[in-house]
Amino acid sequence: MKRGWLYVVSLWVLLMAAGCSNGEQSTSGTSGEPVELMVSAAASLTDALEEMKASFEDEHPEITLTFNFASSGKLVQQIEQGAPSDVFLSASPKDMDKLQEEKLIDEATRVDFTANELVLIAEKDSSLMVDLFEDIDPAAIDHFAIGEPESVPVGRYTKEVLEHLNLWEPLQSKIVLGSDVRQVLTHVEMGNADLGVVYSSDAKISDQVKVLASANPEWHGPIVYPGAVVADSKHSEEAKAFLTFLTSEKGKEILNQFGFQ
Repeated sequence: MKRGWLYVVSLWVLLMAAGCSNGEQSTSGTSGEPVELMVSAAASLTDALEEMKASFEDEHPEITLTFNFASSGKLVQQIEQGAPSDVFLSASPKDMDKLQEEKLIDEATRVDFTANELVLIAEKDSSLMVDLFEDIDPAAIDHFAIGEPESVPVGRYTKEVLEHLNLWEPLQSKIVLGSDVRQVLTHVEMGNADLGVVYSSDAKISDQVKVLASANPEWHGPIVYPGAVVADSKHSEEAKAFLTFLTSEKGKEILNQFGFQ
């Protein structure tokens, strides 16, 4: 009798344990639970991603997107220093390569999601007559705005173009450096620089500048934008969902709308 009673008690304990285990499993996933996803993105993506936010959140009501916009080089430094981030969207493969070599991104999630073009701009009422990059005359301008080549991809691409055209050294005394591509755009919009070099997507969103010329893509490295999930992300599944949306037809449509290729 005693042995039978012990058997019943043991069975009851096992059933209760199994029930608790199943209950834990049903609530341990992130699906349906509120998640704030931090996306560290190149400054040139600002307007496109702000537009994309509503569409993505409509499809994923449990996820709220928060953006951290800066130059790709600055974002790399932040991630290296442990700043919270779930997704990294870079304006150049070089910056993504650095994090990949340091195993700070999930390499399996890396994807090239868009591209861009380099353009020469001036303030909309400028009288400068420049139809080609080759026509830039250092003697005819006072200030030339570009991104910081060491940390800003658009600056790195610009330096490659100017070196190819033998204009880098002649322009040294004229150069005004921007901490990201949007600061370069602002320098030209405000008349602080006679000319500047930005992405075509940045020029498209401004009604205060005009495009004078486009750079030959053979003069610089490919302007490709890679994205990846950050290795330390606590929301990797949601981060993957955002990358999937970014590369979807809807994501591409929004990027194209803002001048990306």
